[in-house]
Parts: sequence; C-alpha cells; structure tokens
Amino acid sequence: MTEVTRRTIVAGMAVAAAAIPATASAQSTQKPPAPQPQANPPAGQPAFGFEDVIKRAREVSAAPYDDTVTPLPEQLTKLDFDAWREIRFRSDRSLLGSTGGRFRLQLFHLGHLFLRPVTINTIRDGVATPIPYTANLFDYGRAKFDKPLPVNLGFAGFRIHFPLNDPRGSDELLSFIGASYFRWLGRGQKYGLSSRGLSIGTGLLDNKEEFPVFREFWIDTPDANTDRLTIYALLDSPSVAGAYKFIFTPGPETPVDVEANLFPRKPIDRVGLAPLTSMFFVGENDRHLNDRNKYDEFRAELHDSDGLQIRTDKDEWIWRPIHNPLVQEVHNFPVTNVKGFGLMQRDRNFANYQDIELNYEERPSYWIEPKGNWGEGRIELIELATKDETFDNIITAFIPNAPIEAGKQFSFAYRMRSLHDGLNLNPLGKVLNTFNAPAYALGSAEAVGHNTRRFMVDFNEGDLAYYLNQPNAVEIVADAVNGKVFRKFLVPNPAIKGFRVMLDLEVSADDTTTMTCYLQAGRRRLTETWAYSWKIYNF
Repeated sequence: MTEVTRRTIVAGMAVAAAAIPATASAQSTQKPPAPQPQANPPAGQPAFGFEDVIKRAREVSAAPYDDTVTPLPEQLTKLDFDAWREIRFRSDRSLLGSTGGRFRLQLFHLGHLFLRPVTINTIRDGVATPIPYTANLFDYGRAKFDKPLPVNLGFAGFRIHFPLNDPRGSDELLSFIGASYFRWLGRGQKYGLSSRGLSIGTGLLDNKEEFPVFREFWIDTPDANTDRLTIYALLDSPSVAGAYKFIFTPGPETPVDVEANLFPRKPIDRVGLAPLTSMFFVGENDRHLNDRNKYDEFRAELHDSDGLQIRTDKDEWIWRPIHNPLVQEVHNFPVTNVKGFGLMQRDRNFANYQDIELNYEERPSYWIEPKGNWGEGRIELIELATKDETFDNIITAFIPNAPIEAGKQFSFAYRMRSLHDGLNLNPLGKVLNTFNAPAYALGSAEAVGHNTRRFMVDFNEGDLAYYLNQPNAVEIVADAVNGKVFRKFLVPNPAIKGFRVMLDLEVSADDTTTMTCYLQAGRRRLTETWAYSWKIYNF
C-alpha cells in the first residue's frame, strides 16, 4: 500500500465523522431482519470472550493469508467521495441500546475507498451475533442505485456514540474504519490523529509496508450501569494474525486499555507496537512551506500534532518538535522498557491557527503507557514530506530490537489516553516554542559562518519562574551529534515566565545534525530535554 493510499484511508475516516440525518430513503425491497433472539449460552457452553478471539487468531495464522475480497457491485465502487459520504447510518436504527446502556453503535457503508467488508458482531448475554446488512439501515441521500444491493453486503466499519460532552446528548466517541486505523476522543476534543492496531515495515520506502486489517469485530453490549465498552478485534495480514481487546472508558481523557496477542506466520524484523499517525504541515519551528511567494495562506500553523513526547525508563522526558521535511526522514530514540510516548498537540491557542472550521487547537494528544516491560527497542519517528494539510505524514511507534519469531505467540498490553496539551504529565519545565534563523544578530556586521544555524528554544512552566530573578543560577546543557555548538545564550523571558535558549551550531553538510538541550540549576534538572534535527538539502 502506498503513502497515497495511507492518505486516502485517513481522509475517508475524517469524512466518516459527519453528522447522521434522521431520515432514510429506501434502496431495497428487502425488509429489515427481525431482531435476533438473545439468550444465555446453552448449558455447559461458556460465554463468548477474548479467549475465543485468541483461538480464532491462532487458527487463522496457521493457514496461508487470504487476501481475497469479494468484488462489490459497480454502483458502489464508482461512488465518488461526495456520493459515498451521503450514505449515512440512520440514527433511529442505532444498536446497543436495548439494555438501557448509554452507548450507541452505528455502521459505515461500503463504497468509494472502503471496498473490503468487515464482519461486525454484537455480544449479549454471552452470545455473539453477526449484524446482518440491510439497506434500510442507511439514508442514501443523493446516491441512487439501479437495483437493490446484495443482502450479504457487509460493512466498512463502525462508530460508537456516547454522551461524552453533555449528559443530554450523544457525541461520537470512537470509530474503526480502514485497515487497522481507529480514533477516539476525550471530552471537548475533535478528531485529529489516528491510532493503528499494528504497523509492519514502515519507513523503508520499498513499497513492502504491510497494512494489517481488522477483519472482524465483536462489541459487547453494556448494561445500564456500565460506562465501559469492550471491543474485540481479529487482525490479519500476510505476516501475522492477532487478537485484540479494547476497553474504552469515556471521560475527560477516555483511557483505552489494550491487550494484543500476535501469531506470526513468518519472522517480522520491523514491527511497530502502538503506532500513531498524524499530520504536520507547518508550524513556528518549520515555515519553509509558508512562504507567501509560494503560498497564499493566512493561517500561520497547520498541524494535528506538534511534537513527540517520550518518557524513558530513567524518567527523562524528551520533547521532539515535529517538522515537515523536504524528503522523508526517519529518526530513532533508543529506549529500554519505555514508560510512555505519544504524539502531542501542545499549542492550544486559536490565534496561531485562525481556522474556525478545522479547530486545530481542539485536536487530541494520544499518550501511550506500556504495561509490563517492552524490553529493548526504539521509538521511531517517521516524517514524510507533504505539500498540503490533507496527508497524514507523521508516524511513530515502538519498534522492538528483537525480531518477532514465526510460530511463536507474542503478547503485549498498553493504555492509551486522549489528552489535551499533556502538560500535566510531568512537573518539569516544558518546551513552548522552537525557532531557527541565521546564526547572527539581525543587522550585525558579523559574517554568517558556512553551514551554521541558530536555534531558539523557549522553556516555561515547572519551576522556571522562580529563577527569573537569578538567571545566572540556570545552566544550559546542550550537545550535538554530527555538529558542534559554538555559542549559546540564556535570556530570561518574562512574557512566558521562563527562559529563551539560543544555540548557534555548525551543522553537518553531509548528514543529519541532531541536537539536545535542557536547563538545570546545580545538579537539579529543571526542564525536559529538547531534541531536534537539522539537515541541509543540496538540491
């Protein structure tokens, strides 16, 4: 699957979040099926649960991967973007409400980019029952078909509604659609970045990246006293089959507890655990595409995430501002038993975006907290070049150093949280801004050195305001790989109740220069570690 396809999958997910009208136009003479009887499992038969999905994944992995997809009717494959998004689930047909619970299940129709049917089951009283397709579940809008659609058509995915922001309402809480992509929200947030079940072979530019798919789901029906939703999923790809368990708990951060059991068909050298995908087009640290000689754009910043946050096993907190390179760049942060990582949207200031429709300042930050020890590996950050804001060009995941062995079960677990700016994750001073400019003062007669650059980092929060009256007690600790710091300054910045660091670097002409910087007072660390990369492109 190419990166263009990556773009279209996530673009489709965005439009799938549109509001659903309450009326429907009949597209089939088929009557909706009668509700399936729900009963406790027969005597002696255990209730359906995660062990059943694990067993299914093990059995699927023992057979060759089957990529066969039953062709859809031409009237669906020819739907353009606008026609497909007109097909919306009827809210009055929502599922999961029969027990008085507050969750509501709605389904996505096949068509346009979404041509692979997935099986969706509900579980009630321990019995798993597939949801049968019927055209009367949908409002087809302006999409008109010459003949009825097949009765066994299937669905593209699903979404769940819940009174997340107002006890009187029903807001979209989460959606699963396209490969193993899914998104969810905390209170007061709007969709931005996405998560995936698994990534395989990302960042190699060899057109061999695998996009595992969730081919079947089981959704447990919550009762009236439960505000947790359990979803099981069966993952499949040429290299691996897997069983996933998700427990969503709606709230300010909507934590998601994930258990995964993988059954590899063959060795996997580059598997990504808890992968995240986001978009960064332009921001204060990276304005090379915001040149008014090239673009007529009034918005100063356009991004769903503006930084990668990492917490190491030694409790070092790393902040890596994201940028939009001219060609793909891959950066790795070696870790052992990493305590957390995520793609964050720190900038919550509307004035920096000025977009009253997309509301970038309301996009969530996804924070991953591994359960147990994940061992030696690296947090991989892939930054792809993009010339617009419609392409999800940022990918991160944990990559274990040891390959995943064929025929051997591999299990892991983690918790995800949908945060706002994430500033409460640690008490240290934070990176507020990153800027860069020529390595000399404006108007100075100083000659600009060859392959030099000035990087300016604003730190605030934590205990930095305490040191504003004694800045000489604060020390810059800075380093560079494939480069040299030849000058550094520390300036109090009362406007942000913090400090501005200025680093003048001689950067590599042939390789990527990586930099780190933090502030300390004596032996006491005051801030997280700022990490950044700079590359000179000779074309």
